Amino acid sequence: MSDIIAPPSVRAQALQKGIDLDKLARDLGRTSIAMEDLQGKRPPAPGDTALWEVDHAAHGPVTEEPMSRFAQLAAANLAAANAVIPQVTHHDRAEVTAIEALRASLKPEAQARGVRLTALAFHVKALARALRDFPRFNASLSADGKTLVLKDYVHIGIAVDTAHGLMVPVIRDADRKGLWQIAAEIADLASRAQDRKIKPGEMGGASMSISNLGGIGGIGFTPIVNPPELAILGITRTETVTVWDGDSPRPVRMAPLDLSYDHRVINGADAARFMGHLCGLIADPRRMMV
Repeated sequence: MSDIIAPPSVRAQALQKGIDLDKLARDLGRTSIAMEDLQGKRPPAPGDTALWEVDHAAHGPVTEEPMSRFAQLAAANLAAANAVIPQVTHHDRAEVTAIEALRASLKPEAQARGVRLTALAFHVKALARALRDFPRFNASLSADGKTLVLKDYVHIGIAVDTAHGLMVPVIRDADRKGLWQIAAEIADLASRAQDRKIKPGEMGGASMSISNLGGIGGIGFTPIVNPPELAILGITRTETVTVWDGDSPRPVRMAPLDLSYDHRVINGADAARFMGHLCGLIADPRRMMV
């Protein structure tokens, strides 16, 4: 008996039309056949370029701009990741009142050191600590999906928007570095990424990456997991949110955070606990220094 999965109505139609279901399934690369497959109206398969093969000039004036080799590679990787990984995004926000006050108090020292102490440095430090406290997030899934590789290091990728495409250089051993060193490395990596001076060895091996849109805007987004990482943290523009203490409103500075994760390894409750812990570290930066 055939292993092809098809409803009786489909089998009857195939018999009437003289269609070999086994051969059709092989041609389609599937084991299930629907009525639209017999009619040649199947939806495009992943990677099918038919939807993009359009004569746009027939609808009005156009110009063409070639995609750089780097941009093409990045696009292919993102498309593959989005097609393979069952991604879920957890949205949260963290109070940054203490971080903003600490940054303001450290401004004279930052100027003396010649280092720009950004909020991103605190996010990197907090994420590194959270990954140590939640080791299952600091892991990668094997290609066959059968083995979880737990990492005894914490490297944080920093997505940098450049004129030639998105680059993700990595801060190594972020959990063992202080804020000043992290801030200096962020500035150095971002500058060299803009100048295309990042070496290949500086862009791999991250435990998790951060995509920071806080300097541009937005209230949230769904970043795509960068394999073989299991999650990615998105940050958007800090906003003032009204928090109620009983009957009294209080304005609080909050940073929206978006954690996209691989649902094959991380479930929703794990993600919620991780984000709760991360938000606590950000709200009280003394905790991330311990």
